[in-house]
Amino acid sequence: MATWAARVDSADWDQITAELNEYGGALLPHLITPTEAARLRGLYSDDSLFRSTVDMAPKRYGAGQYRYFHAPYPEPIQPLKHALYPRLLPIARDWWDKLGREAPWPDTLDDWLAACHAAGQTRSTALMLEYGPGDWNALHRDLYGELVFPLQVVINLSDAGSDYTGGEFLLVEQRLRAQSRGTATQLPQGHGYVFTTRERPVRSARGWSAAPVRHGVSTVRSGRRYALGLIFHDAA
Repeated sequence: MATWAARVDSADWDQITAELNEYGGALLPHLITPTEAARLRGLYSDDSLFRSTVDMAPKRYGAGQYRYFHAPYPEPIQPLKHALYPRLLPIARDWWDKLGREAPWPDTLDDWLAACHAAGQTRSTALMLEYGPGDWNALHRDLYGELVFPLQVVINLSDAGSDYTGGEFLLVEQRLRAQSRGTATQLPQGHGYVFTTRERPVRSARGWSAAPVRHGVSTVRSGRRYALGLIFHDAA
């Protein structure tokens, strides 16, 4: 646990908070080494680790595939989630305060997941995604139930340029009475990217309002791209 907490704590969290407040997403430091990324990519073919597999094309989610791990998770999913949660919690609470909402999230991830389970949200949500040539992910939000933590993290397990080309991470924000705003980020291997699960507060002359944000992945032009998704609530 200390290793993963040290990597998370090495980030400039003031800068990350500022970028989240401005754009709804921010790059995290190197959370996983190339050797660890290779080991995680190798897990994708082990059917015993996953509770379900989703092919995107038939569901019109894009093209490619993702798999939900079943609990207990393989390392380092759980310690990374526990290291990230206390860093993300103040941001989430601040956002809900600006939007005039009561923040439901307790101080620890274990207590929050216990609340999810008590509400019937018991299915694991950590996932791994695989994209090949021509694959992409449509813009979407990962809500899964009534109880939602508003931030999540994706970690790129492949190296852009040598393992694949294309495949930028996309964020698109919808603002009231304004054009949508989007960003495209090529994530370095092993780095995390934290972004809003559903919306972020935006200030105008009328006060704070919620701007819905959706995320996706642009078309992979060549090679194969793997990513690890960390979501801080379980699914109904």
